[in-house]
Amino acid sequence: MEIGIIGSGHIGGTLTRRLRSLGHDVAVANSRGPQSLTDLAAETGARAVSVEEAVQGAELVVIAIPLKAVPQLPAALFDGKLVVDADNYYPQRDGDIPELLDRSLSSSRWTADHLKGARVVKVFNNIQAAHLMDEGKPAGTAGRIALPVAGDDADAKRIVMELVDELGFDPVDAGTLDESWRQQPDTPVYGTDRDADGVREGLAAARP
Repeated sequence: MEIGIIGSGHIGGTLTRRLRSLGHDVAVANSRGPQSLTDLAAETGARAVSVEEAVQGAELVVIAIPLKAVPQLPAALFDGKLVVDADNYYPQRDGDIPELLDRSLSSSRWTADHLKGARVVKVFNNIQAAHLMDEGKPAGTAGRIALPVAGDDADAKRIVMELVDELGFDPVDAGTLDESWRQQPDTPVYGTDRDADGVREGLAAARP
């Protein structure tokens, strides 16, 4: 696939490495510009590009940036794009966003509201970057880590779930974007490396 990754931190950098190792064509961008990504590009063979270039040529775009930076993205470019939202809301970093503080919106719904027309799917937000890098296992492996995948577009969710499986994790359908609060920080599945049954139990046990 042609994959654009916006963000080169723990999750963005890890996905750049993993997806390139699987043979995907990856273009990576961040807020500091392509020149800041020279080392990552040289290491992985990914292309260091602008945010606009990462979005324009991609079949799938991963967003792995501080949530407070989402409104600064060029929203019109995302219209019709399959967008993987790997972000989390951390008030101490992102500041007070009232509808997220009182949990009246999931952070992914908030992101989708900013990126009108994008087909947003929530995943990769509940796993540590080191585990995303090193803990992928073949399908059928006992105890294989599972990742919740939430979204409103069934076809987009299917594509993303196939990618999760390719990366070495069991994808678990976690419902709609409005239900994705069940995989946000301070829920049973956040950072706990559960298997598929454990993720389903954790999602069901989550409380607002």
